[in-house]
Amino acid sequence: MPELSEFLPMLALILMIGALAGVIAGLLGVGGGIVLVPAFFFAFEGLGYGPEGLMQICLATSLATIVVTSLRSVLGHHRRGAVEWEILRRWGPGIVIGACLGVVAASGLRNEVLMAIFGVLGLGVGLYMAFGRPEWRLGTQMPGTAGTVVTSPIIGFLSVLMGIGGGSFGVPMMTLYGVPIHRAVATAAGFGVIIAVPAVVGFLLTPGEAANRPPFTVGQVNLVAFAVVVAMTLVTTPLGVKLAHAMDPKPLKRVFALFIMVMALNMLRKALGY
Repeated sequence: MPELSEFLPMLALILMIGALAGVIAGLLGVGGGIVLVPAFFFAFEGLGYGPEGLMQICLATSLATIVVTSLRSVLGHHRRGAVEWEILRRWGPGIVIGACLGVVAASGLRNEVLMAIFGVLGLGVGLYMAFGRPEWRLGTQMPGTAGTVVTSPIIGFLSVLMGIGGGSFGVPMMTLYGVPIHRAVATAAGFGVIIAVPAVVGFLLTPGEAANRPPFTVGQVNLVAFAVVVAMTLVTTPLGVKLAHAMDPKPLKRVFALFIMVMALNMLRKALGY
């Protein structure tokens, strides 16, 4: 058992991280993983944990929270009839395969490599959020069998390497092929479940080799961070939703895109040893 003086600062930081992630999710409809992974990393690092194996813990714990939040989201969207279940049926097997491969890859990569991957992909996500246009199209319908077989594992694989759910890659991909944005968001929540469940099972079964790990970490999942973040998002996400209805979300989305790019560049900086 950790000393109380060691545990309380960790708990306080995670409470703040969970509160922020919930507000952002409700305000902008953005999944928590893109915020949680760097937040977990810098919080745990600042508390003196790691560095070996720390990114794996951050990815796995973020994905564990996504299991709960994405499941709640997809069920809510299903009640409104917004989920494209045919897309989930066709894309699900490939996404699961990619997610499982992502766990294997992430478990064998060094912190610096995982930080560099997060930084590069996070920069791309931020740029798309800032400058993407609703009218952009790659086609008028979702890719056929060949496109699905190639693309779906890539989405699962890259999502696990970033510790995120289905929104950051799934929503742009579906809207570029003509899926209405509200249906793309609803269906991407299903992507999140399909990505996170097999990934978390894999990370729970992956032994943690680093000696200086945060307390209450099982496999690669920190149970305290998982429980606290899920609880806080239940409280603060409705606040973000209220703010979204009271404010214009477009400029806020661009500010958040800039925030993501700054975090991604900071990850790249640390990956390069600066």
